[in-house]
Amino acid sequence: MPKALRPLGGIPMLVHAVRALAASRVVDIVVVAAPEDSAESVAAMLAEQSFGAEVVVVTGGDTRQDSVARALLTLPDDVDVVLVHDAARPLVPVEVVTAVASAVRSGRPAVVPALPVVDTIKRVNASEDVQETIDRAPLRAIQTPQGFERQVLQRAHASADLDAIPATDDAGLVERLGIPVHVIPGHEEAFKVTRPFDVVMAEAVLARRRAAGAI
Repeated sequence: MPKALRPLGGIPMLVHAVRALAASRVVDIVVVAAPEDSAESVAAMLAEQSFGAEVVVVTGGDTRQDSVARALLTLPDDVDVVLVHDAARPLVPVEVVTAVASAVRSGRPAVVPALPVVDTIKRVNASEDVQETIDRAPLRAIQTPQGFERQVLQRAHASADLDAIPATDDAGLVERLGIPVHVIPGHEEAFKVTRPFDVVMAEAVLARRRAAGAI
């Protein structure tokens, strides 16, 4: 099954991610880029849910970059701020979503939430021998949603060199244009769910939220 449809607390991760975005009053529409072979079933699943924003499902591309580009084409003309979110970060707090959008509204063309890197980072060679220890003070672990002025993000995708080393996030495409990307504080609960241990952590976060009456 697609990773985004794996259940957390009995609910698909994608539903949690859409709820997290829709819960912010600054979000009017959520566009979900789904794999071609599951787009119809994803649309049907989301149609059964109640969200605080309009939800549209489009067929994604072969890469993340292509999927975002296709989703951009679906947005209404009056949308001028775009948030790009990874469904694998289903528990991002609503305050992070709102803060990213607000930072773009305040005049930042590109904004990403991030946390300081706490582990010691070493650069190694092909033989796994340590070459150097990197100063972690200026390093940040980037999260989503990432926020952009729409015209900046569209320009970044239009200018992307498909033969170049692919960018791992949309901020990377914007950086290639020479446009500054502003960093704001992220949140520990906006972690990416990719490994079995991450699922355990996510279930723990959900259990704590339920106990606190937050969901």
